[in-house]
Amino acid sequence: MKITIIGAGNVGASLAQRLAEQDFADVVILDIIEGLPQGKALDILQSAPILGFSHRIIGTNRYEDTTGSDIIVITSGIARKPGMTREDLIKINANIVAGVAENAARHSPNCIIITVSNPVDALTYLALKVSGFPRHRVFGLSGVLDSARFASFIAQELNVPASEVSCYVLGEHGQNMVILPRLATVRGKPLTDLLPTDSIASLAQRTIAGGADIVSLLKTSSAFYAPSAAILKMVLTIVHNNKELMPVAACLAGEYGLKDVVISVPVKLGKDGICDFEPLELTVEEKKMLANSAEAVRAQIASLPV
Repeated sequence: MKITIIGAGNVGASLAQRLAEQDFADVVILDIIEGLPQGKALDILQSAPILGFSHRIIGTNRYEDTTGSDIIVITSGIARKPGMTREDLIKINANIVAGVAENAARHSPNCIIITVSNPVDALTYLALKVSGFPRHRVFGLSGVLDSARFASFIAQELNVPASEVSCYVLGEHGQNMVILPRLATVRGKPLTDLLPTDSIASLAQRTIAGGADIVSLLKTSSAFYAPSAAILKMVLTIVHNNKELMPVAACLAGEYGLKDVVISVPVKLGKDGICDFEPLELTVEEKKMLANSAEAVRAQIASLPV
């Protein structure tokens, strides 16, 4: 198996390290900056004798070295800086992702594309259109990360292991994400039975601001540890054909009454990408929230060069 990561920044490099240590695929890191992907790949490679992994990892500036990839993860683009919204990013990152998707499709026509660059919902739509791939082979990171953030805050609040929290976050990866407290459980018990409404609302707001808070603290970077872990989870589910249910940024074709828009919804992932959409039973109010979230993404899509 061959996995290519396009973009050797913090997210891309962290993901490359996580993948190499899993030792199930050759890894290629591509970046336009000469020396950057080569240096990071060499550094990771030199940990192989210590950690005991045997698959190859290389850094390159040439798309030819990505030929025949099974999975391509797009992390390229600028990271969000303090005060920037994901909407600000689209003006810069759209052109970058369009070029990346075109080259990815040309050199690996049978691959699965996972988009990570922000704003991820709109840029996943762009990658889908530029690549010409079917929607089950192009999707983005969003709900896995947002759900993990919500779960981690719930675990902190209740002083329980995060592994014992289950929850879903849908919609846009941003201010209009749709958090569903009634579907969150802790050790099998509904969250709504464990915390008062105002506490849950506070945790939901922390989740919405989760990425921006990290940007504010780091000042020169955005989140990369949790995003790279979330991508790894998606990749492993695909590779092992687990068909595990998880929320990802996917293009809808009538699900939830929405079409031709990318938002986070629960899907089953397997060796061919999205195997099945698993629509949740939403209340009238939740459906309205999801529709509003989709409209926010449509506004971003309207500014794309497609």
